[in-house]
Amino acid sequence: MPAVLLSALFLLAVTHSQPSDAQDQRAAARARMVAEIAAMARETGAETGRPIFSDAVMAAMGKVPRHRFVPASQDNLAYENRPLPIGEGQTISQPYIVALMTDLLDPKPTDTVLEVGTGSGYQAAVLAELVAKVYTIEIVAPLGKRALQLLGELGYRNVDVRIGDGYGGWPAAAPFDAIIVTAAPAAVPQPLIDQLKPGGRMVIPVGGSSDVQHLLLVEKQSDGRTTTRRTLPVRFVPLTRDRGTKQ
Repeated sequence: MPAVLLSALFLLAVTHSQPSDAQDQRAAARARMVAEIAAMARETGAETGRPIFSDAVMAAMGKVPRHRFVPASQDNLAYENRPLPIGEGQTISQPYIVALMTDLLDPKPTDTVLEVGTGSGYQAAVLAELVAKVYTIEIVAPLGKRALQLLGELGYRNVDVRIGDGYGGWPAAAPFDAIIVTAAPAAVPQPLIDQLKPGGRMVIPVGGSSDVQHLLLVEKQSDGRTTTRRTLPVRFVPLTRDRGTKQ
């Protein structure tokens, strides 16, 4: 066989092997991340009531490509169990926290879910693997536009993204089976409680910017009353409001 042809075949083999190698490395990194999430769930189970997360939630965490949701400069850290900066003074949450918040919602395949605080779009992607429809709101326009584009590129057709103030929820799409909030208000917003279906769940970090924040599970009863359970102390960015509005 001519040397030129051999060289061409070698180059073709290398070119085709590189994406496979990269994919294998990503899959292995995601598997390690999922194992760390499972270990943390066991450690914090007494506080959260969730020592084991559902198989569906863990499968979603193992599938969604977190490296696509972080800046290129953070690519090598994408599957570490830690929050990372995503620009505009915002962060992508620690994978364990994403998994915990998702599991606390008890997501079902038929659910419609509202997310307040799209950020990178990672939490929305995890939810999209588990429920029928996700509505997500981001007040920081550059982040919202970036998330919209990326979620589309990744094929998530069941996610609607809106740029705006999420404090008031998304009335036109309400009521919701579940609501997840990824920024911390000083108190649970009443509009979000109003937009939660009876029997629905909301997971939300609550606390002022200088206070200790706690991750709360709010459940709405059939008569409209709510019960609230405190889980872990957390640290989220504050829930930002449009200028001229009060929190």
